Amino acid sequence: MDTPLGSLDRALALASPRISPVRTPAISVMIHGGVMVLWLVLFARAFFLHGVGAWSTGIAYVLYDTLLLLFVAWKSLSLMKPLPAASASRPTPTLGVIVAAHNEAAVLPITLNALLAQTSVPTQIVIADDGSTDGTAQLLASRFGLVDPGEGRLSEPSSLYPAIRWLRLPHGGKARALNAAMLVMTTDTVMTVDADTLLEPQACAAMADAFAALPKLVVAAGLLSPVCSRTMSGRFFQWFQTYEYIRNFVSRYAWMRAHSLLLISGAFACFRRDAVLTVGGFDPDCLVEDYELIHRLRRYSFDRGLDWDVRVIGTAKARTDAPSTLPSFLRQRRRWFAGFLQTQYWYRSMIGNRRYGTLGTLMLPVKAFDTVQPLYGLAAFGLLLAFLFGGRFTIVLPVLAIILLKIAIDLAFQAWSVHLYRRWSGDSSTSSFAMALLASVIEPFSFQLMRHAGATLGWVYFLLKRNEWGTQHRVGLNAGNEP
Repeated sequence: MDTPLGSLDRALALASPRISPVRTPAISVMIHGGVMVLWLVLFARAFFLHGVGAWSTGIAYVLYDTLLLLFVAWKSLSLMKPLPAASASRPTPTLGVIVAAHNEAAVLPITLNALLAQTSVPTQIVIADDGSTDGTAQLLASRFGLVDPGEGRLSEPSSLYPAIRWLRLPHGGKARALNAAMLVMTTDTVMTVDADTLLEPQACAAMADAFAALPKLVVAAGLLSPVCSRTMSGRFFQWFQTYEYIRNFVSRYAWMRAHSLLLISGAFACFRRDAVLTVGGFDPDCLVEDYELIHRLRRYSFDRGLDWDVRVIGTAKARTDAPSTLPSFLRQRRRWFAGFLQTQYWYRSMIGNRRYGTLGTLMLPVKAFDTVQPLYGLAAFGLLLAFLFGGRFTIVLPVLAIILLKIAIDLAFQAWSVHLYRRWSGDSSTSSFAMALLASVIEPFSFQLMRHAGATLGWVYFLLKRNEWGTQHRVGLNAGNEP
């Protein structure tokens, strides 16, 4: 007899190029091979040239990043005008929430209390307990009035909060927990909220309104602000990550305007449930299951002419726990980048393919360059140090002039991003123009190198086919929101 999970596995097998590979077109090989060969050629120039051309790796890195900033600035211009209010074209869909949790008892009450305090409380809130052993069961029973349903079963509604139910599962990872929960839910849309994410009161209503107004919408991402510990290290990482997140969300808006948005944050995203089930749910074999799912939904939509849409919603906001120490930051970025490489490899048939519109001809080729961007960045910095300590000042001085020009461009883009983000989100409390500009000056020699180091570790993970997430300790939300 067929089971819901069995049907989901078959749908995944049909929709995923990881399981059912397709031919890689020559253009994809040329694009990926080209960016790697270009890096090798530019890097080799450092050993043969004596002028500023010896730093060709850095020049290419600066030019590429500057072109991306100009593209984002252009495509985000519409944020300067008041965005038109979305009017519902159909009844507001029902909204459910999945909170996937593995040993998250310390932060789970914060997340659940925020969900219960929504201006529009979700119809269903399913806690997908992924084999927790830290006291989650006792917490759910004593504080939230839930009765243990037994492994693999969905509980009855809470006696205290009728929207909440408990799905207790054997430990199998976040993707499997999300899939199991999505199969037992009955709502039209399903929001995934990490157990370390705190939604603002209007978040659920904003998501529901977006799906009511946009019939083709299948995925909507909210805006996230990082929260770190109150230690010196935590303040350092929160400072840089705050402005990194702001730039990233403005960039996502720009790619959304180009009909090519691929990156959403699974910590706070909303999905049309039937579309996700149609393509097989989340892939347990991917390190970044949310990112891979968007590729699969996009590919399925293009192949069938469905015109599905993916958007970022500026009125849906939340705070999420972010790494507060260098080791935890490197682990996170290692996993993110290794998962990015996995997904880029699995969906290589879409790269440069006109069939997939600007997604295939613009976004995915850009992502092909991004696969080697950390190599460009670290090589450029390493060569600069080698030239400096080697006394090759005929190279160092013009290179420093290029770096100062790039910092000036980054300062302008940082200020532009903060201004746009404030207009878009209505949030001016989490950002400061002075601190944003100071971060732009310091970032190329600190935080940016850490990002590149984490991404380089991601390359190692990808090549070794490692698939562990690593352990992350949640400290940021607890520091400012005691349950």
